[in-house]
Amino acid sequence: MNASPSQPHPAEWTETKALLPSVERDLPAGRHQFHKEQMMAQIHEDLRTDRTPARPALAPRRRNPFLRRAILLPAGAFALAGAVVAGLTLSGGNKDGDKAALATGPALTTRIGAADTKGAPQLLDRISLAAADTSGPTVHDGQFIYIASKVASTFPKTVDDKTTVVSQELHDRQTWMSLDGKDGWLIEAGETSDEGITLAGPNPVSSAYNTLTKLPTDPDALLRQIYKESDANRDPEVPRDQAAFVAIGDLLNESYPPADLSAALYKAAAKIPGVVAVDDAVDAMGRHGVAVARQNDTDGQRTEWIFDRKTLELLGDRTVQVKADKDGEFKAGTVTSISAITRRAVVDGNKQTPGKAS
Repeated sequence: MNASPSQPHPAEWTETKALLPSVERDLPAGRHQFHKEQMMAQIHEDLRTDRTPARPALAPRRRNPFLRRAILLPAGAFALAGAVVAGLTLSGGNKDGDKAALATGPALTTRIGAADTKGAPQLLDRISLAAADTSGPTVHDGQFIYIASKVASTFPKTVDDKTTVVSQELHDRQTWMSLDGKDGWLIEAGETSDEGITLAGPNPVSSAYNTLTKLPTDPDALLRQIYKESDANRDPEVPRDQAAFVAIGDLLNESYPPADLSAALYKAAAKIPGVVAVDDAVDAMGRHGVAVARQNDTDGQRTEWIFDRKTLELLGDRTVQVKADKDGEFKAGTVTSISAITRRAVVDGNKQTPGKAS
């Protein structure tokens, strides 16, 4: 598999054509997610406690379905980069006046792909073999893991006491993390200034590359560790198997694991009850593929990992409302979160992009 997927023009993402700018909002798009992740990150190993939060932590009106990373990620070895990166108490370039708010429009919707309850083990076995044949990242001391992606989320917005479900416009996210997890940088449209915000702190992020290399590559041992961490730290509303599935997916999507670990993660996922294959899914760049998925029956959402049909390369992930939620806000077919990996690489310096000297 290629670590740098092809990048269709955003106009090819037909499911986002209806996202139109919206002037009024209760909170800027994505702010609910930021606040939730900020609170969760402070629990994860008391990271970055020496800094003053850039924004106060707010309790959402209710748990928004698109907050799955903040809610499901276990601490320890599986406090994944996506939630930790966005939620750390940070400093620098993060004041509200330094960034432009993201536009929002009607909720993103999709066709719900057919689930095959018997096809997942075979598909995951093929994906694992493809991952094992991929050259993993070659790293050296002092380098950084760079991940670029396109992302969007869906959430309730209240204006003049009227609540509607809206989706963010598709936007860029870039993260850098040192191999030891003690330094890094985040740039995300609508959440940081153009210059971004620092992720530096005295304690290592536990999903750092150096930590990943120490995880077991035996699928059974790896899955036991995932369940152990998840059981100790997951939200009690989230089913045990769902928490484990999402934790694996976030490791695959939001870090850069060695090839042998990626292969083991896919094999471990095949052992989780309820995992299915999906005939068609679309990532945030409009690329169609097959998916490995699991539905959370508590909230009616299905988390999908999307793969290229031919190469079985991981393209991204999304969460789809398969059945309407109990409050009637998120209808079946609503995409509550979506992402596409556009580049993963090892670079020589913080804030350096692939192909450019620091």
